[in-house]
Amino acid sequence: MAINLQKGQTIDLRKNDKGEDVYNLSSVTIGLGWDVRKKGSGLLGKLFGEREDEYDLDAIAFLLDRNGKVADLGRTVHVGGRQVILYQGDVIYFNSMKHPSGHIWLTGDNRTGDGDGDDEQIIVKLDSLDEKFQKILFVVSIYQGKQKNQHFGMVENAFIRAVDARGKEITRYNLSGDYTMNGMCSMVFAEAYRKDGGWKFRAIGEPYQTDSFVEILRKYIYQ
Repeated sequence: MAINLQKGQTIDLRKNDKGEDVYNLSSVTIGLGWDVRKKGSGLLGKLFGEREDEYDLDAIAFLLDRNGKVADLGRTVHVGGRQVILYQGDVIYFNSMKHPSGHIWLTGDNRTGDGDGDDEQIIVKLDSLDEKFQKILFVVSIYQGKQKNQHFGMVENAFIRAVDARGKEITRYNLSGDYTMNGMCSMVFAEAYRKDGGWKFRAIGEPYQTDSFVEILRKYIYQ
């Protein structure tokens, strides 16, 4: 049975709620999902299901070394006439979706959050990941959130979950926006980190006002 986490809670990814080693970490899917709250709760809102403008939430992963830093920031390239930063480095995001090692990748960009299940997925081969990577930080940002006045206060039914190689859900952390999330356009959802030869998973739920994950990344780079 999957473990439902509370903010700040940590579990061992290989163990179930009985403490038994049951999960296969050769390939772990980190799934993220969300809904956008409908405008108004009155009769018209219920009849027409009017929604906020389309939200584009992006999932990002930072691969951190033993010092808690991103050691490889990749390179800057030009694709289709535009500049792409952090390409093929230790940051997995919509413009650099697969790590050069092949052991962690982003499956694709869902621009609406519509439908049930995961809206975005990051897949990581935890058992194969190089020892130099001690922690993975999972971040979600609302693209152009500041410009469009979009924030986590309008996001509901948000979650992050971990599913093992056999499709068994290991754990889930549910987080829905309320007034305390107003103006917050990014969120550090959770982290996975090495401990005693295994992997732990911790629910974080730390909001940021910025809509740029690069601003959060600044805390995790060598100066």
